[in-house]
Amino acid sequence: MAYTPIPTESKTKIDKSGKFLTSYRHDTLDFDDFDMFLDAIDLANRWRACHAYPLNTFQATLRTKLKSFKGNPLVAQRLKRMPTIIDKLVRYPNMRLSQLQDIAGVRAILADISDVYALVDKYVKNHNFPHTHVEPIFDYINRPRNEDGYRSVHLIYKYNNKKFKNFDGLKIEIQIRTKLQHIWATAVETVGSIIGQQLKSRQGEENWLDFFALVSSAFAITENTPKVPRFAHLSTAETYQEIARLEREIGVLDKIRGFNSVINFGHSGTGYSHHLIIIDKYENKSEVIAYDRDSYQKALNDYAEYESNASSIYDVVLVSAGPLEALKKAYPNLFLDLSVFIGLLTKMVDEGGLYLDFAEFATT
Repeated sequence: MAYTPIPTESKTKIDKSGKFLTSYRHDTLDFDDFDMFLDAIDLANRWRACHAYPLNTFQATLRTKLKSFKGNPLVAQRLKRMPTIIDKLVRYPNMRLSQLQDIAGVRAILADISDVYALVDKYVKNHNFPHTHVEPIFDYINRPRNEDGYRSVHLIYKYNNKKFKNFDGLKIEIQIRTKLQHIWATAVETVGSIIGQQLKSRQGEENWLDFFALVSSAFAITENTPKVPRFAHLSTAETYQEIARLEREIGVLDKIRGFNSVINFGHSGTGYSHHLIIIDKYENKSEVIAYDRDSYQKALNDYAEYESNASSIYDVVLVSAGPLEALKKAYPNLFLDLSVFIGLLTKMVDEGGLYLDFAEFATT
């Protein structure tokens, strides 16, 4: 399999391309600016694509580490969408494109909290692991993010390879979470797409952010982990009562019930390692294009081309999660699938906000 090499351009030039893209506006460019845009987006795409080789290495290592874990843990990998990269650079003006830590990421979705920290230990306590752990560990389970309630553990590594040093220093993010945390995170992203708000980036109406932070606190109660700090003063019953109140106020279930995407799989069978997913948010459809291992460079090229032609009603992402059923479980947000989250929320609201045992959903 051929991989995109690290660009020969300097890190300074890579960073300048990122800065240019954050200030780019279609309606203010003359022809000279447009040429600069094409150069900038080409370099940014090549910088993203060069992470594919170390990303694949980390994905393979993660699968090996998970063989001893219960409950059929899921593994997913992805290269960050270019609009998301640009949005992050806009939100953090001092951040440089060459220093972004999460352009490439792998994710492990495990049965419960004990498995999460067992896997964390397999990484940080393994002194034979050849890659460099970048401190600190981002433990959003014991310290949930206060604004939105996000919970997961993130590890950042710099890639090292004694035989092939061309990719040394590239950063890979490892996200480790439970299935219940994954249900919450994918619901945030999916609902954000439905209502047109960047909830995943902590941008949106306050009542929506409060609602998901409260749901995260309820899930934390279920998993016996710390609640979201700004709602830690609420008792269990009060937490569920607030969820029920906000659900009625916003009309959450009315907005999201039945909003599952029609999926058009452009292939059948096995042997495919990567999938390009084109999401039409207006028509409520997802198209999936599959690539085998030998076609990965074509997948990267197609990814960049689809992104360059995408409008505000389309999302495009290149992912890997194995067979199609595993793909849908790992990325329900990409298929606008809220069925499990709706089941949980319905139980909360219908039971009057009282504490419920959600173990059956955590292992779905």
